[in-house]
Parts: sequence; structure tokens; C-alpha cells
Amino acid sequence: MIKLLIESIAIALESAFGEGVTIYWEGVEQDLKEPCFFIQCLEAGNNLFRGKRYYRTHQFCIQYFPASTDTPRAECEAAAEQLYSALEWLALHEEETLLGGKKMRHKTVDGVLHFFVNYDLFVMKQADYNFMGKLNHTMQEKKGEKTDGGKETHASRNN
Repeated sequence: MIKLLIESIAIALESAFGEGVTIYWEGVEQDLKEPCFFIQCLEAGNNLFRGKRYYRTHQFCIQYFPASTDTPRAECEAAAEQLYSALEWLALHEEETLLGGKKMRHKTVDGVLHFFVNYDLFVMKQADYNFMGKLNHTMQEKKGEKTDGGKETHASRNN
């Protein structure tokens, strides 16, 4: 699920910012091509809700590294405004589903934008059951036995 969410965020970013912006989601140690985005899932959770339903939470941080060295804060603030619109509704590209972004916020630290958004959803766990198969059982009482207060019963039961 996390990979699907990251891919869907990348598609939304490319749609909002164009193909001129590089998008990373794996660690890049050097040769970072700016302007660029770096997508990472900070925290994920899975809580049993009811039966086979689980509530999954995903907190993401999308970092934006601006191209401008003269006015990086202004470029980061402009990118943050676009991100609020671009990530408000996320289209999951494989499932044709829309997810609403929650708890969106941002801050700029050392000339890098940190944009936070949560995508939470319910999932159904598909259980693999191994059923035993069919059980046939026949039960009969002995004829002529006295039960139920001296009454004679004759019973035959097929399941």
C-alpha cells in the first residue's frame, strides 16, 4: 500500500509541477538535481477496526528542494501553496479511488520545504481459509428404548 501511495503522490506532483521537476523516493546521496521533490513515508499504522476491516494510517513528508539560491523561502512558499491543492485529493492510480489528504501542514527549514500530509483508509483483510470439506453423519437411536418419561421414541437423524 505504501508503494502505491508514493507512486500516486509522484503522479500528482508531476501533474501539478510538470515534468521539469525531478521526483525521488529512494535515498539520493549526491548529485541531487534541483528543483526536486523527495517523498517519504514517515509513519504507518494498522489498527483492527471490526471483523476483517483494518484502519491504516500513513504520514508522508514531501520535501521540496528549490532551484533558487537567491530566494529559496519564496520559492518554497509558492510550492507549498501548490501542494495544498495538488495533494488534497489523491487518485490511487491502480484502484481508481480518491483519498482525501488530512492534517496538511508545511514548514521551511534551511531553505528546504517540508510538507506533511496523512492518507488514512480502511482495508479489508482477505482471509485464506482451509475448510475441512464435507462431513456426513448419521445418528439413530435404538428401537424400543424408553426415554422422555417412559414414552417410546423412534428417531432417525441425517445431517
